[in-house]
Amino acid sequence: MPLVRIDISSHARTGLAKDIGELVYRAMLEEINVPEDDRFQILASHEFNQLVYPKSYLGIEYSADIVFIQITLNQGRSTDLKKRFYKRIADDCANQLGLRQQDIFINLIEVNKENWSFGNGEMQYGPTL
Repeated sequence: MPLVRIDISSHARTGLAKDIGELVYRAMLEEINVPEDDRFQILASHEFNQLVYPKSYLGIEYSADIVFIQITLNQGRSTDLKKRFYKRIADDCANQLGLRQQDIFINLIEVNKENWSFGNGEMQYGPTL
């Protein structure tokens, strides 16, 4: 059910967005109970002037290596589960990919189950009539 969008600088190393996507997918499986094979991701790279962010916000200093991760998923997960999920992604990106934790920006968009169609023009998760 999640749709993951990962946006990075076009100056990042080749394959970085895919590597981040793999870490996010594993974290979704292990931390927020997403079913196996439920992997839909959009990986995009942008020129420097197309990623807009402050030098710092809430005491966090950002660099040109900032990574934006936006995940649309069904609502209902607890705040503690989300905190562990954020931490897992930031830790994995730092420990396995050498990224700065400060540069891992994560946004969750929670929606009702009926807001998905996985194909065939059908509402797979919606109420049945």
